Amino acid sequence: MMNEKVISIGTVRELTGLTERQIRYYEEKQLIFPYRSRGGARKFSFEDVERLKVIHTKMKDGFRTYDLRRSAASLLKFDSGRS
Repeated sequence: MMNEKVISIGTVRELTGLTERQIRYYEEKQLIFPYRSRGGARKFSFEDVERLKVIHTKMKDGFRTYDLRRSAASLLKFDSGRS
């Protein structure tokens, strides 16, 4: 299931090319919402991984976290036509 939160932050780092610090920053800015295990470990879904890729691309294009959070519904939609 794409939205099942089972992926560790280390694996997310490998799949996205982001650092753990960047991933935690996007969580802090309320752009992603990983599940927290009882021990405090973050767990992500494949949807989260794709969302992080979109967030990072938009940040490189000059968007601010505030803009992305405010316009999350439209800006962070996955464009399945893009590779």
